Amino acid sequence: MNEYELSGIEIIARGVCVVDGKVLLCRAKGGATTYLPGGHVEFGETGRTALEREVCEELGVPSAVGKFLGVVENRFIQHGKPHAEVNLVYALSVDADPASLASREDWISFEWRDLSRLDDLLPSAFRALGSNPEAVFTP
Repeated sequence: MNEYELSGIEIIARGVCVVDGKVLLCRAKGGATTYLPGGHVEFGETGRTALEREVCEELGVPSAVGKFLGVVENRFIQHGKPHAEVNLVYALSVDADPASLASREDWISFEWRDLSRLDDLLPSAFRALGSNPEAVFTP
């Protein structure tokens, strides 16, 4: 494989959790960008199951995965190689006081961000949530 070949395509389940005009976002510690909570769909899992598992692992709280909001495809360079992901996007609610949510993982942090401040949210298609928090994503 040469350095320009695709390094992989990942399937990611992501959740849109909006409470009182704020959306729940993740950030890799030391990272410059934010993203919606969620993670990789493992072999044999549905997107819904993966999202529930990831939220439980990362936040330690139960969640409810709601309606399917669509798919967002994303291409980017990671470690100098082309990379791609297919994001399965769902409505999400967490069974906890929003002020009490904290990461259980040492490499990520969570924050509640006003919907008007999504300029560092990736993939950029998710920034549509700022003007329409009930957005449906279609390729």
